[in-house]
Amino acid sequence: MRQKISRLGLIIFIFAIAFGCQNQGSKPKEQDLMHVKSIQGDQSKKIILLLIDSLMAGAIDEGIRQNELPTFQFLIEHGQYYKDMVSSFPTMSVTIDSSLITGKYPNSHHVPGLTWYSTEEKKVINYGTGPMEVIKHGVDPVLVDGLINLNGKHLNPHLPTIYEELAEHGLKSGSINGLIYRGMSNHTLSIPPWIQGPTSLPSEVKVKGPDYFALGSLSNPLQGIKNLSDGLTSRLGLNNSFSIEMIQYLINENKLPDFSYVYLPDLDQKLHKKGPSDIKGVKELDRQLQSLLKSYGSPEKALSKAIFIIAGDSGMTQILPAEKNPVIDLPSIFGDYQVLRQGEAVTEETEIVLAVNETMAYVYALQSSQSLRDIAKLLKADPRIDFVSWKENGWIYAVQGKTAKELKYKAKGNIIDPYKQAWTIEQDTEVLDLKIANHALEYGQYPDVLQRLSGALHSHKGQFLVVTAKPGYELADRSSPLHKGGGGHGSIRKDESLIPLIICGTEQKPEYLRIVDLKSFLLKLLLDTNDANQSVK
Repeated sequence: MRQKISRLGLIIFIFAIAFGCQNQGSKPKEQDLMHVKSIQGDQSKKIILLLIDSLMAGAIDEGIRQNELPTFQFLIEHGQYYKDMVSSFPTMSVTIDSSLITGKYPNSHHVPGLTWYSTEEKKVINYGTGPMEVIKHGVDPVLVDGLINLNGKHLNPHLPTIYEELAEHGLKSGSINGLIYRGMSNHTLSIPPWIQGPTSLPSEVKVKGPDYFALGSLSNPLQGIKNLSDGLTSRLGLNNSFSIEMIQYLINENKLPDFSYVYLPDLDQKLHKKGPSDIKGVKELDRQLQSLLKSYGSPEKALSKAIFIIAGDSGMTQILPAEKNPVIDLPSIFGDYQVLRQGEAVTEETEIVLAVNETMAYVYALQSSQSLRDIAKLLKADPRIDFVSWKENGWIYAVQGKTAKELKYKAKGNIIDPYKQAWTIEQDTEVLDLKIANHALEYGQYPDVLQRLSGALHSHKGQFLVVTAKPGYELADRSSPLHKGGGGHGSIRKDESLIPLIICGTEQKPEYLRIVDLKSFLLKLLLDTNDANQSVK
């Protein structure tokens, strides 16, 4: 999902080049590894969740057809394989990970996207979109928001994470390179000197995480124990090799916690450059998974010892080449408005603020006299816009690009969707490709769109619209990263929303195939096992 916060490594790398690559200095081992091991003993199956950035079912199926993915084929033949789990929205890393770890959409966890506008702080929050935007916003605020505020402040402190709930039940958990990691154990991020100097970051940042916590070289529990790829040229450990070698060490040393979350970011960068049809990155991933399974001696033994859950986080759309005019330049649409430039401070004259998340964007109206409907009219006039949406007087409105078709809806009512959610829907259902028969709702091109769109529109304070691009196009501010001829996501259509899920080592399955339902599924697996072990004792 974008170069995201594996983009965190990229941002720090750029920063290092600008200010000189000085030695980080030695750091003491941050954690006592013995306290992370499951207290349930070796008989209970541990759960390893591997979240693979931008993994898509189409690539898996094509690789298996070509006999190029033996590990994926083995896992699918020995487990459950679903091709249509629904991601969160917008389909960007920090939002999706927040939904996975909390089991809720953004209206509950309050992380709206990779970039968004805070009315309370009167500034754009950017966790690391692209190099030029980061430079415009300022490296210091980007790193402070990404390293301190994301988990410590922006993620709803009143909404429990899976790590916090497991700790309350006496179970051990771990996060390896996870973007969202808030837990109940104290940890320290070690900030190298060449970042401290030009920023406001201290040498150490205290954070709360699960029992076992690794975030590249910023928090490496194996420093001084095992050499991992966590240098500047390896994005400071925010890479697949670091993640795989870290979990392998815990397996080999018999120190696995009850639940381990492992984030694998490398595939996303390849697909942004080449497009979603490229499967070279999936082939490399297959080899890494094979190595992981062999840590147990053989793939067969691995499935007898642990439950493996492998999931993508978002899909990706092929962006048209440059000559097809794929970039929707949002500032040009608002030519008569005072649109905030990246890096500038908001003033009383500022009328529009943009927060672009590739194929999706938030458009903020800062003046009370501005009509969201009028702004929507400007946006929908571009034929490359898919739809524009906003909330007004208890209703959510969605207007289709280039047409006058409009739909409005709200929660509660007599129309029931496949997830047993109730709605009231009026006007043209074609706008969101909805099919209604006998009060039963079916989703078409936009999976779980009513709840996901509502989640984004209620994720944070302010008067704003959600705008999405049609397939093949992406939205842009003045310095947004572009992916002409490559791949992009952020939007809510099937191609960017449906992700694969592979479950091996258990016959149990989630109630619904949505990323927000994984947390309850994982807790049930873990707590049922814990209860069974307690009754045996």
